[in-house]
Amino acid sequence: MAAPAEKAVTYYTLEEIQKHNSSKSTWLIIHYKVYDLTKFLEEHPGGEEVLREQAGGDATENFEDVGHSTDAREMSQSYIIGELHPETLITTLNSNSSWWTNWLIPAISALVVAMMYRMYIAED
Repeated sequence: MAAPAEKAVTYYTLEEIQKHNSSKSTWLIIHYKVYDLTKFLEEHPGGEEVLREQAGGDATENFEDVGHSTDAREMSQSYIIGELHPETLITTLNSNSSWWTNWLIPAISALVVAMMYRMYIAED
């Protein structure tokens, strides 16, 4: 008996996905999979605004933070339309992180700890 033919994967670039950020077309990325949730907006238990905030970008972290049920995860499979193109670098559209949180704050923290350590050693 022949094995069933695998369905070809459709790949989307981040630029293509970013264009689908409205209530008329709502796509998002979760774990490198691309979901078209346009028809699910009104059914989403958390409200459509939650999905629209993530539309056009990577919603993996927010999806996992909520702690979706097994049923929700299984249901989400029916909305997959493809995968993020392997050459596409994942970035979020509305990222709250900036150079402040990524570089400056850790650098200042390290400096303060180093100065406190030096003062502690100098007291001995």
